[in-house]
Amino acid sequence: MGKRVGILTAGGDSPGLNAAIRGFGKTAIGHHGMELIGFRDGLRGLVEDRWQPLDGGALAGILTVGGTILGTSRDKPHKMVVDGEVRDMVPTIVENCERNKLDAIVCIGGGGTAKNAKRLADAGLNVIHLPKTIDNDIANTDTSFGFSTSLGIATEAVDRLHSTAHSHHRLIVVEIMGHKAGWLALGAGIAGGADIILIPEIPYSIESIAESVAARARSSRNFSVIALAEGARNQEDAADLAAAVALVKGASTAEARSAANKHKATVEAAHRDNAFKLASSLEAATGLESRVTVLGYVQRGGTPDANDRLLGTLLGSAGADLVQAGEFGIMVASQAGTAVPVPLEDVAGNLKTVPLDDPWIRAAKGVGTGLGD
Repeated sequence: MGKRVGILTAGGDSPGLNAAIRGFGKTAIGHHGMELIGFRDGLRGLVEDRWQPLDGGALAGILTVGGTILGTSRDKPHKMVVDGEVRDMVPTIVENCERNKLDAIVCIGGGGTAKNAKRLADAGLNVIHLPKTIDNDIANTDTSFGFSTSLGIATEAVDRLHSTAHSHHRLIVVEIMGHKAGWLALGAGIAGGADIILIPEIPYSIESIAESVAARARSSRNFSVIALAEGARNQEDAADLAAAVALVKGASTAEARSAANKHKATVEAAHRDNAFKLASSLEAATGLESRVTVLGYVQRGGTPDANDRLLGTLLGSAGADLVQAGEFGIMVASQAGTAVPVPLEDVAGNLKTVPLDDPWIRAAKGVGTGLGD
């Protein structure tokens, strides 16, 4: 008999999730004779043993559909709230997998899901991970499905904001997702022709941005569009946050770690609404009226583009082949246009940020885009 496999989607929704489910499912069922079940709402469904059979009919017509037909959640298996208490539910997950006679579990998600997949693998389960995130911040894969679609949406937004900025002689700050990595803001900023791009990897100076705006004004361009990554910080705030993170890493006792985490949370809370603070500071520094546009969840909704459909299908199909071959404890990465198995230990806990010598950085500087440094 063929293998019996469970599949789930976890973390934030992303374009291409259904393409990956379909790619894995059609290959697993059609080529390898597997039986596939889908767990509802991520790891919570795995804990609560809520699943549905996935056959050819269930997989039909989902390639172009946004979101995920399985639902999702951000639950952590070792710290899951159950009946009002935080509990380690990994043993329950192992029991449910054994009860359902599963030969493997496929976890589709981002960096957090990679860490959770490793926890399940360490508990003895046969696990593979398929990388999705609009942030493009997963280590050891060239890209992840979701990024291409979101990049196109953010680029179009930057395109459209130019006309208002030009017509009203304004500064417009557009906040773009990306968590702690600047790939999305940098790519959309370059592709959309943003005048200034601010990313987490390069703490910015208000004075530097104001000078870039002034230089444009001296050239009769009295407006600017600023692409701001949600994780970007000015130099002072970035130093405060780095010090708070260092306190957490340096804590030697549980009590010290708890205190350091509370301090870090306080520092992070103080630096929220960064786009509005930036706009206010720049308006005062330049005398130009400033406005803010926060793209938010619109960046990751809707129909996946061709690239994400292709990548989801490629990695999903390759994942089914790897399950059939008995390769587990891995993420199916995209490297040089092909699917490559990478050990989860090389992925979990690692973040792919923008290198300061990245070609995108050099290109932005080459065309005269300000980076706030």
